[in-house]
Amino acid sequence: MSNSPIYRRRSIRKFKDMPISKEQIEAIIQAGSAAPSAKNRQPWKCIVLGNLCKEEFLIHMKKGIEREEHSLASLSKSRIGLPDAKNTLRIMREAPILIVVINTNGKSPFEQLDVDERFTEICDNLSIGAFIENMLLQAEEMGLGTLWIANTCFAYQELISYLNMQGQLIGAIALGYADEHPEKRPRKELKDIMEFRIL
Repeated sequence: MSNSPIYRRRSIRKFKDMPISKEQIEAIIQAGSAAPSAKNRQPWKCIVLGNLCKEEFLIHMKKGIEREEHSLASLSKSRIGLPDAKNTLRIMREAPILIVVINTNGKSPFEQLDVDERFTEICDNLSIGAFIENMLLQAEEMGLGTLWIANTCFAYQELISYLNMQGQLIGAIALGYADEHPEKRPRKELKDIMEFRIL
């Protein structure tokens, strides 16, 4: 069981300067698309960025981080996360490929939702979490490293404008050949995350 990709997978923050093929990327996204989704809506779309397109994306992300830091902060209560976001930017530059994930049914986090829309968003984002996890596990099975990234939130407006996409920007995955072998991170004990209520 411990040899399963579920237990082998690590968050990779150092990547080798080695290319990833289109076929490898397609296999990873195909695995993602096998994930369960609420009402079979399959609310996911991937934008694969490399080379100059990746650099342009990161320029816009850097602008958003700088805006949050120095002027009009959209996430003023989350400024403590900006140093980590800057480090994430470095990791994203090093990774040969970024896979940006969009909720095709989602609305901007800056828009108000009614209760029905909120529950639909929750269900769709649960589906997208399964989609992303499938991709991470497929990449691990193929000998590739990944980092699941949410720090795109600090540049949400800049990035969604650059991508010129409808929907909700969920985050990104940095993809490449790992140049490190991180140790397993601590996990809560089973007794702390499980409660039986069986009659």
